[in-house]
Amino acid sequence: MNRLSSLVIGATVAAALGGLASATAQPAASAPARPAPAPSAVATVAGMPPVVDAKNLYSEQGAGKVLAAIASDLPRVYVPNLRGHDVTVIDPVAMKVVDRFKVGHSPQHIVPSWDMKTLWVTNNAERRTDGSLTPIDPKTGKPGPAIVVDNPYNLYFSPDGKSAIVVAEARKRLDFRDPTTMALQYELPVPGCNGVNHADFSIDGRVAIFTCEFAGTLVKIDLVERKVLGYLLLSMPERRFKTVALKPGQIWEPGETELCTLKKGMPQDIRISPDGKRFYVADMHADGVHVVDGETFTKVGFIATGVGAHGLYPSRDGKLLYVANRGSHEIHGKRNGNGSVSVIDFATEKVVATWGVPGGGSPDMGNISADGRYLWLAARYDDVVYRFDTQANGAVQQIKVGAEPHGLTVWPIPGRYSLGHTGNMR
Repeated sequence: MNRLSSLVIGATVAAALGGLASATAQPAASAPARPAPAPSAVATVAGMPPVVDAKNLYSEQGAGKVLAAIASDLPRVYVPNLRGHDVTVIDPVAMKVVDRFKVGHSPQHIVPSWDMKTLWVTNNAERRTDGSLTPIDPKTGKPGPAIVVDNPYNLYFSPDGKSAIVVAEARKRLDFRDPTTMALQYELPVPGCNGVNHADFSIDGRVAIFTCEFAGTLVKIDLVERKVLGYLLLSMPERRFKTVALKPGQIWEPGETELCTLKKGMPQDIRISPDGKRFYVADMHADGVHVVDGETFTKVGFIATGVGAHGLYPSRDGKLLYVANRGSHEIHGKRNGNGSVSVIDFATEKVVATWGVPGGGSPDMGNISADGRYLWLAARYDDVVYRFDTQANGAVQQIKVGAEPHGLTVWPIPGRYSLGHTGNMR
């Protein structure tokens, strides 16, 4: 979409939003005043909420910290079905599907807005020209009319809440837009980032690091100066896990490996360490997580997890990192693969547990329940959703959804504001 098209959006956005609550420049004003620890000494960018705990930037997304302004929102799991072009809505208490509605072409992720008043469905339309964002009102669970946006594979928000960042993957571009109207503010080309994909933000809000899926690299962005700071090619491990066919009821366990002859990886999700010093990058081809120093922008380690490492989710207490291993090295894998969830201890950077799916599966994208007990993940190749019990060694239940579920979100969840994706809260 060009800048001229954004004028059309601005003229029609009031109708498009369909009465949904719009974003504001601050977190929900009606939130109750709850006792907050004194802010740490982290110097953040102007307009960004202060960092409460410099040793754990996830402290405000802990269990029990759901803002009162969203606590009455419907408890739901929203699942975008990529090939179904629709959204399945699950009641997580009743453990059943309660709604399903059509959206745009190829919905990829469901993203909470910065102020948490709207959930956006990113209909990226792959390489077509009819991409859009469908707003969902989390108080009613109902969608409003879509807003036309070029190629929105994913959606993030600047830490100061002033911009929505549309990840236009096929265009090798980041489009900064008004977080309420989605009118274009400016474009930032990332020509060296083929398959610009997922992101996370530095503790001070100045820098973002995006993964480049098809280039095997990362790109570092200065959000204040609006420029690319550099690219990092991620080196591959010597070996990676074998893809095996699982028998009915069998659960994959780490063990057999094969020589890794690939020259570049396929980085997916990325998350920052609780102290803000390191970034963890899931790599579908490397079968594990690269560890990158955020300041020097260099790779400093690698943690082997499972086949097709893909999604990353910090536990509510900020001590663990859950890694969804999709179970295949292919973008379009087979059903009943050797997918799993690996649990990494942030402090030691070691895998402390591995949870399999009986009979095989494909854990992909999702989030954690508000109380921290359940890890909800879409099964990309198996058309179901998993609910892993984090307190019962990953015991898993399944719910049938639509065709090729992807970036689901759980709502409501704790946090003061959303940085985007499926609920990257701070």
